[in-house]
Amino acid sequence: MSDRLARNSIDGGRIIYAVDQKQIVSLRFPTFWFEPTPQGLFMLQVAFGQSKYYSDNLTQNVKRGMRQKIRRGEWLTKAPFGYVNNRTTRNIEPHPTHSKVIVRAFKEYAKGTYSYEALADFLALHGVTTGKGTPLGKASIKRMLTNRAYLGFVKYKDEWFDGSFAPILSPKLFEAVQKVLSARERPRTRKASHDFPFVGTFRCGECQSMITAQWATGKSGGRYRYYRCTKKKGTCSQRYVREEALADQIKEQLQSISLCDEWTAYMLDKVENMNREENHSSQSVAENLAKDIKASEARLEKLVSAFIDDDIPKDIYLKKKDEIMRATLALKQEKKDFRQQGKNWVEPLREWILDTKQANFLSSSADFHEISSFVKKVGTNPLVRDKSAHFTVPAPFQFVAGRRALSSFPAPSARAGSVLTAEEVSICDPDGI
Repeated sequence: MSDRLARNSIDGGRIIYAVDQKQIVSLRFPTFWFEPTPQGLFMLQVAFGQSKYYSDNLTQNVKRGMRQKIRRGEWLTKAPFGYVNNRTTRNIEPHPTHSKVIVRAFKEYAKGTYSYEALADFLALHGVTTGKGTPLGKASIKRMLTNRAYLGFVKYKDEWFDGSFAPILSPKLFEAVQKVLSARERPRTRKASHDFPFVGTFRCGECQSMITAQWATGKSGGRYRYYRCTKKKGTCSQRYVREEALADQIKEQLQSISLCDEWTAYMLDKVENMNREENHSSQSVAENLAKDIKASEARLEKLVSAFIDDDIPKDIYLKKKDEIMRATLALKQEKKDFRQQGKNWVEPLREWILDTKQANFLSSSADFHEISSFVKKVGTNPLVRDKSAHFTVPAPFQFVAGRRALSSFPAPSARAGSVLTAEEVSICDPDGI
């Protein structure tokens, strides 16, 4: 029959295409026949559509039936070992002998004296084997010991529901077996990886190969971490550099682009005040734009009403409508751009100030992983050459380094007071905003 020939759009489309290409000349079924004519092609498409509808409808009915069985607590598929399908009730019930084997197996394993292999041999002695007569595998044993169907549950789409059939095990016995399983299962031990925080961050300044690291033992027996060029791109003359020396150089550069907490607090407060003032002044502009948009929409409504009442000709109506709609669209776009423009500078500036604050914190930190992550965030082209580490920073951080180089006073945190001096204010706020 044609409904067996194609039950999805892909198969049907391939058959129609084969007919168009003269690869199929005729199709004949006991109750349906097809000839490669326009009328025959149309009837074939109708038949394929009916078969697709039948297939989709059958899928929905099967899913609906399964959901109904779940609500009634009935088992959906073939009964697991220990149960047997009851054709009368369309459910499962404990097997007279196999259910007792399951209970015995759980009791034995709960004692903690059986392994998966030993339990498989125990079940084989009681007639529980594979189709070839061999003992069950480890995966089958574990699947049986963790099967919640023995507690009277039904599984549907990785979710368990209450079943209406009799359970084989008691919850106490099932939980005892789960405790034994948890105690015996251990996570797979992996070889401990070396802790080299700056690996993957820097490249060799001579050959552009990546920098790797290794442990070294000193004359006194101490263990130290050294970084070196991998030399994967050819001969390289660069020598080893100790991790502490590398970290000190990075910290020194971070210190040059950092701002202390007092300075960043002053700048963040300024940014907040500027943002608040701009929002206050821009609110009136946004309100005016909203009024203009509302007025333009009102003019459009009046124009439509006038056209409906035959007060204006159609050509004038279409022309005026196009003008008003374009004007309204321009106002809406202007309002959208205005809102976005007000937010474009605030967040980047705030994030930059916070980065300078974090650079100040990391310049005296012992967390090399955090330092490496920060260098990857703000730095570009990080290189190690002649035992010296260097990375390039964007223009805003270069501005900080330049202003710090001009200052001749210690950071506020190094003084007794925390109030910024006039010279410090000029460093943080050169324009006197």
